[in-house]
Amino acid sequence: MLNTRLEVELNKQLNAELYSAYLYLSMSAYLASKNLSGFSNWMKVQFEEEQFHALKLYNYIIDRGGKVTLTAIEAPKTEWNDILDVFEDVLAHEEKVTGLINELVNVSMEEKDHATVSILQWFVTEQVEEEATVSDLLDQLKLVEGKGSGLFILDREAKQRVFTPPAE
Repeated sequence: MLNTRLEVELNKQLNAELYSAYLYLSMSAYLASKNLSGFSNWMKVQFEEEQFHALKLYNYIIDRGGKVTLTAIEAPKTEWNDILDVFEDVLAHEEKVTGLINELVNVSMEEKDHATVSILQWFVTEQVEEEATVSDLLDQLKLVEGKGSGLFILDREAKQRVFTPPAE
């Protein structure tokens, strides 16, 4: 059974994951409007990943006898200066999410809830991967200055990305 403090904090993270999905869908729409269909696809995959993360928390809260509380999702940003600006925002957002997950682990440890600490380790590992992936892509975009034939090639590569639900 989840204690009240952890139920509240897990619900905050669940809603943060839903916001992340919403943000990436907004980025996908922006990139589609710039005729960057590959990067638009890349963001749709991010959207699907964040939905998966939210559902993982949703199921965990319920499995532990807690109550899921969905809150209003803040409207995401809809305009960026260019693709570099988009991916700089993605990296900053993922770093923020890492901080939220780390704080949730701290709360779980304070509450001595080993089951929650255990499931959150999956999210900790996921965030390392998320930050590394985005950082690498941002570095590549910077190398080509976010334009020209280099951007065309990266956009084409991004179109190949597909969502594969991780093994739980």
